[in-house]
Amino acid sequence: MSDTADYGAISKNGLWTNNPALVQLLGLCPLLAVTGSVVNAMGLGLATLLVITSSNIIVSLIRKGVSDAVRLPVFVMIIAALTTCIELVMRAFTYELYTILGIFIPLIVTNCAILGRADAFASKNSVLPSAVDGLTMGFGFMLVLLTVGGVRELLGNGTLFDDMHLLLGEGARGWTWQPFANYPGFLVAVLPPGAFIVTGFLIALKNSVDAQLKKREAASGTEAIKGSKRVRTTGNIG
Repeated sequence: MSDTADYGAISKNGLWTNNPALVQLLGLCPLLAVTGSVVNAMGLGLATLLVITSSNIIVSLIRKGVSDAVRLPVFVMIIAALTTCIELVMRAFTYELYTILGIFIPLIVTNCAILGRADAFASKNSVLPSAVDGLTMGFGFMLVLLTVGGVRELLGNGTLFDDMHLLLGEGARGWTWQPFANYPGFLVAVLPPGAFIVTGFLIALKNSVDAQLKKREAASGTEAIKGSKRVRTTGNIG
């Protein structure tokens, strides 16, 4: 694919059509484990976004110089190096959040969505389309993380944006929103079963929207065919 690629289609593919979490069902381990709050989801989502975008760019740059025999090991090494850089940055600037996320930061290396995009897209396309693909795939994954984290935090603790200072600094300490007074909490929402339930509802919602869109497309196509049948052409057409 050249730089004349359809960036709209690439973006739609990453954000909706082929979303890593809702369609490919990749990266479910961190999705289910660390989305107990918005700040946890945002921290892991940003780290994943940076790794998948950077790895796509680097893989695209070296794609012609790497043989098929060592392609996948090289891609894994690139992803591991980038993940290590992100890990060191988080340890330096957001240490408390880094300790909360724990093993799931280094486990970005094993996220199949990242290696999959490097092999399926970046290794076959130029830098700019690969960067857009990585950016939209990572952003689509992060949006799902944030949605699941927001729903679980709201239902489980009755708050939103609590402890955002762990990621964004002291200026975000007062961002906590508590819409319910004396909320008792809903324990299931912050436990792993809550993550399964919320993710399942999101997948069902996306499938429902896709089904409605297909029905509309089919209906508009049928109307176009019906309209064309009323047009008659007589005589010879040269």
